[in-house]
Amino acid sequence: MRHVVFIAPRFLENTNRYLTAFAQLDGIGLSVISMDPEAAIPKELAPRITGHYQVGDCLDAAQLTDACRAITKGIGPIDRLCGVLEQLQLPMAEARDALDIDGLRTPAARNFRDKDRMKEVLRRAGVPVATSTLARSREDILRFVDEVGYPIIVKPQAGLGSRATHRVENADELAAVTPPSEAAPLQIEEFVRAREHTCETVTIRGVPVWRSGTRYFPSPLEVLETRWMQYCVLLPREADDPTWTMFHPTNQAALAALLGDARTTAAGTALTHMEWFLRDDGRALVNEVGARPPGVHIVPMMGITHGIDMFAAWARLMALDEFTPAERICAAGACFFRGPNPGTHVASVTGLDAAIEACGDALVEMRTPKLGQPRADGYEGEGYAIVKHATTEGVKRALLALVQSVQVRYA
Repeated sequence: MRHVVFIAPRFLENTNRYLTAFAQLDGIGLSVISMDPEAAIPKELAPRITGHYQVGDCLDAAQLTDACRAITKGIGPIDRLCGVLEQLQLPMAEARDALDIDGLRTPAARNFRDKDRMKEVLRRAGVPVATSTLARSREDILRFVDEVGYPIIVKPQAGLGSRATHRVENADELAAVTPPSEAAPLQIEEFVRAREHTCETVTIRGVPVWRSGTRYFPSPLEVLETRWMQYCVLLPREADDPTWTMFHPTNQAALAALLGDARTTAAGTALTHMEWFLRDDGRALVNEVGARPPGVHIVPMMGITHGIDMFAAWARLMALDEFTPAERICAAGACFFRGPNPGTHVASVTGLDAAIEACGDALVEMRTPKLGQPRADGYEGEGYAIVKHATTEGVKRALLALVQSVQVRYA
C-alpha cells in the first residue's frame, strides 16, 4: 500500500475537493500536512486520514521537510508527496530531495517555477517561445526595448498566472514600473499578439497518455487591463480540432525539455497545464507551463466534457500512476463575473434571472457575487458560472448570454 502525503494549506472548498479524491481512493494510506489544526479536517474525511501534521507555513521547504520526517517516523515511509498550488511545487521538490521521495525534484521544479529559466530551457530544446530576458536593472530593460521595441510584458520571475503582470506601451509607462534589482529581478518579454490557449496533458512517467485543451476569451492579461471585460474559458466539443492537435508535438517537446531525465521517474507522472499562443500566421509559442492541475475551473470542465470525476482521476494518477483515458462527449465553458466601475465592494448584481433563463439546461453551476463582497484583485472576479452543451457553439451562446446579462457594480 502506497503512503501518500497531501499538502492542504487550508481546508478550503477547492482544496477539499482534491483531499476528498485522495481520501476515497482505495489502496493508499493518506496523511495530510496543513496550516490548519487537525480539528479543521472535514469530519467526513477524518476517518480516512492516517496522519496529520500542522506547520506554520506550507511554502517553507524546511517546515515541509520536518513534517515529512515526523510523518515517516510515526506512520512509515512516504511514497508520494502531492500538492495542487503552483507555489507549493518548489518547496515540495526540496522536501523530496531531503528525504529521497520519488517525484519532481528541485532542478526540474525550478524549470517550471522560474519563468526566465523556463524560457531558456525551452529555447535550447528548440521549442518556440517569446523573446525575453531577466532584467536586474532599468538599463537591462532599456536594452531589451532597443532590441524588440514596445510594447513589452513585465512579470515576476516566479509568477502565478497573470498576477503582477503588466503590458508597458512606452517610456512613460516604463518609468512607473518599480525598477528591478539583483534581489528582485523581473522577467521582460516581447508582447505577443495572438490567441491564447491551454494544453492539459496527463503523462505517466514521461509518456503522454491523454490531452485536453481550452481557449481563453479574451486573454487574462487583457482582462486585468480592462475593467469592463468579463473573462471566459472554452473547452470545445471537438477533441480532434487541428487548432489544438497541431500543438501536441510542441507540447511533448516542451515537457520533455523541462523534465529532462526526471521524466521517466514519478516526476513524469503528472497533469500539467501549458499556456500557449497561436499567431495569425499559424505559428505557436509556448507561454508558461505549470507542473500542477489548472485553475479557472478547467479541472471540473474536463470532468464534465469527458464524463469522469477529474479530481478523482488526478488523485489516482498521482498516487498510483494510473489513468484511464476518456472520450470527449460535450463542450463546456466557464465565465467570471466582474464589473466595470471603480469601487471596493459589490453594490449591486443584476440580470441573474435573465441569464439563468437564457442558459436553460446548459447551466451546470453558478456562484453569484454577493452584496458587500470585497472586490477581487484578479480576473476571476467575484462569481462564476459553468455551462455545458452538446456543441461548442451551444456553449459559446450560453457564455455570451451570461456575460451580457449579468452586470456587477461596485461602491
